Amino acid sequence: MQFSCTCLRTMRCRHTAALYGIRSKFPVDAINCQKFYTGSSPFSNSASKLSSPYKTLFSGIQPTGVPHLGNYLGAVHNWVKLQDQYSPCIFSVVDLHSLTNPADPETRRRDILDTAITLLACGIDPSRSILYQQSHVKEHAELCWILTCLVTEARLKQIPQWKEKAKQQKTFSFGLISYPVLMAADILLYRAEYVPVGEDQLQHLELCRDLASNFNTKYGVDFFPQCDWLLSNVPRIRSLRNPEVKMSKSDSSKKSRINLDDDSETIRLRIRQAVTDCTGRVFYSPDRPGVSNLIDIHSALTGHSIQEIEQLSSNMDTGQYKLHLADIVAQALEPINSKINELRQNKDYVERILEEGRLKATSIACENLDRVKNIIGLK
Repeated sequence: MQFSCTCLRTMRCRHTAALYGIRSKFPVDAINCQKFYTGSSPFSNSASKLSSPYKTLFSGIQPTGVPHLGNYLGAVHNWVKLQDQYSPCIFSVVDLHSLTNPADPETRRRDILDTAITLLACGIDPSRSILYQQSHVKEHAELCWILTCLVTEARLKQIPQWKEKAKQQKTFSFGLISYPVLMAADILLYRAEYVPVGEDQLQHLELCRDLASNFNTKYGVDFFPQCDWLLSNVPRIRSLRNPEVKMSKSDSSKKSRINLDDDSETIRLRIRQAVTDCTGRVFYSPDRPGVSNLIDIHSALTGHSIQEIEQLSSNMDTGQYKLHLADIVAQALEPINSKINELRQNKDYVERILEEGRLKATSIACENLDRVKNIIGLK
């Protein structure tokens, strides 16, 4: 559900904290929603300042295929806005995390480059942000091992995402268990103070906060900050074929998602084929996940409230509404699609951006890891 007033956003923050057992350094009943939500719409031109422009922000995205509409509305477009509010903004193509998913080497290489291309096409600006490939900064793996020595297997197996994946697989690699430790290393390596994440990652971020606290306490220092999360106010975008689950790159049905490199005709077709229901009117309801998902997409792209969309669509049935929304989505994504195609013809430029990002990231990472090694006695 999308909220439009401060008090309701506060309720959602409290609900999220309670749901995930978050132990924030802020009292739950004193949460300032602007700490967690980034403007009234992800497409707003007047997003409020959330912090000093000298605070470090970090986030990453797995290269498991071309990002889709859900990735864009829920994360990437928010990153683009945050470039105006934080410095430095550090964005990583977290390819080490993707090793927990099977892929042949050539596919993985292509996906890494495609992910970087898509981020640039969406508006990540190398002149204002650091964009790099995680595995090319070896300090991630070094800090991951140091942090692994501060956490127990039992603590890692408490994380809900681990429990869910363990139920789905008979056998699994230890990488699936230790995934959150690497995520913590990604953040702490740059001593990031803010991390834009989805609600499903809050438990991972809480582990990061615990590891930072454990390290500081064990060695009697105040080195790692207690990073805070930033939640987008965009609801989780759902599958177009099964709106009970989120839109996912791993879904076997291409009809379930809109990839950011899809052409306009494909986008229109996907929206027209989206699962709704037999009720003709267009209105938002938890009992109508298919239609509500389309309204969420509409709201995120235009900045219109749910009530405004219901009013604008009052003379349409769901079929007509799909046609209307298909045009909106196609027009919104056309510049991104065009830029992706342009960058795919200029891969040398993209690789140069990643190399420049690697150098900048390595400079920060080396300094911080050297200080960690001094603290723990490795230097």
